[in-house]
Amino acid sequence: MNIKRYFFKPIIAAGLLLATSPGATDQPGWVTHLQNRGIQISAGLWDLSTGKLIEGFQPDLALTPASTTKVVTSYAILRTLKPDYQLATYVLGNLQQGAVKGDLVVKGGGDPFLTNEYIWMLAQELKSKGVVNVTGDLKLDQSAFDAQRYGTGWENTSSNTTPPVLPLSVNFNRDANGAITRNPEKLAKETITKIFAESGISFEGRKDEGGEKALIVAFKSPPLRSLVESVNKYSNNFITEMLVKHFGDGSWSKGVARIQNFYETSLDLTPNEIQITDGSGLSKLNRLSAKTLTTILRAGWHDFEVGPEFISSLKFIGGEPYATAIKDPNLRRRVRCKTGHLTDVDCMCGFIHMPDGSIRVFAILLNGPCTKEDVEYVLKLWAN
Repeated sequence: MNIKRYFFKPIIAAGLLLATSPGATDQPGWVTHLQNRGIQISAGLWDLSTGKLIEGFQPDLALTPASTTKVVTSYAILRTLKPDYQLATYVLGNLQQGAVKGDLVVKGGGDPFLTNEYIWMLAQELKSKGVVNVTGDLKLDQSAFDAQRYGTGWENTSSNTTPPVLPLSVNFNRDANGAITRNPEKLAKETITKIFAESGISFEGRKDEGGEKALIVAFKSPPLRSLVESVNKYSNNFITEMLVKHFGDGSWSKGVARIQNFYETSLDLTPNEIQITDGSGLSKLNRLSAKTLTTILRAGWHDFEVGPEFISSLKFIGGEPYATAIKDPNLRRRVRCKTGHLTDVDCMCGFIHMPDGSIRVFAILLNGPCTKEDVEYVLKLWAN
């Protein structure tokens, strides 16, 4: 379906496209203050209903967006796959009267939430199919994704802080102490084998004599709406990138290209306006403008089909899912937002409920020697 034709086009005619006016080049005092410190700015505040620009500075300037990139990623994937979509982990084997003859194969499908609890539930599903013994060993199938385990542009931002991304990943590829593992397949095999054994499924470890391996269980992930909540509320990079690779049939580059194609088709945003190499915003090669981010946010707000799930995935100032750095009680529950932070990058985008009852959509992207307090200062000016 051409989304622009069947959904967005009528709303664009009613004013979905954001306006840019000569006022966008006027220089408020906060701009001078930031520029004097060597900070680059792309920022804008628009009326949600009319698309009229209220205040802004260089809203079309593309800067490094950090984790506000997740707004771009999550809306495209949610709109395409739908909120009820589930990923699957497949278990295959030669099951005969309660015993799997030979090896039991677990094939990953990109489920980013395969934690101990869900592995236990998988074991119960296998037992309900009659699986109590495996004559062979546990084998992992990672063929759903290509060999790239770390995103493009992560070399200087996250290679030491972000787990490797594989289609069969257990406990976010972190050990019992929360430390990232560099041997995720070993962790997965040991964890699954242990939980299966505790659940009453034993492995004999004998040589696999061959034989056809049929599907025994297709174990489903939580619905996409729940995964997107973790993406935006907790800014979970690992879940984001697992979804991007799944979206690209196992390829980061294809996943990114599919996101770009979605926006070019649905909102007339060209790949030059959606300059991304990953989905989470860890790469400093990413470039987005305030206008691009708010165009997507505004489209999500007006999207009857997936808008409620998308908007509710954003965190709000005042405590969900945890207290944000901004403590101003006057902003409590008035701002739904996605923040982004990297070295020399601080950003925020979202919605403001104004004192007069109107809703405004905003984005603030700062690059240079900036702080979260700089973003907070501009937000307070606009919200109050």
